Amino acid sequence: MDFADEITLTGVRAFGFHGVYAEEKREGQEFVVDVVLQLSLRPAAESDDVADTVHYGELAERIVAHVEGDAVDLLETLAQRIADDVLADERVMLVTVTVHKPQAPITVPFADVSVTIRRGRA
Repeated sequence: MDFADEITLTGVRAFGFHGVYAEEKREGQEFVVDVVLQLSLRPAAESDDVADTVHYGELAERIVAHVEGDAVDLLETLAQRIADDVLADERVMLVTVTVHKPQAPITVPFADVSVTIRRGRA
């Protein structure tokens, strides 16, 4: 199989209420999500049919639903929920999920904070 093939979706933006602090859960903020899926793209390349691959438009909508959904304290939890969703598609062998929180309540100047997890099939 060609599991070195990848689908990459970067910069998916959505507004959510995740965080440890009460004001984060009350006021919310923008989150940015990147995902990299490893799977064989050979079936889609041969058939030229979107049904034979992961539809990245639908994937983006599901990511937004997770960010806009039930609030969690940790970026790690949000990233795991997204990874679990991606891995529900048996064609995906490995997923890397990065959740960025560019407006995190950090008291010093910073450009971004993010959590990256990698999950695969056993």
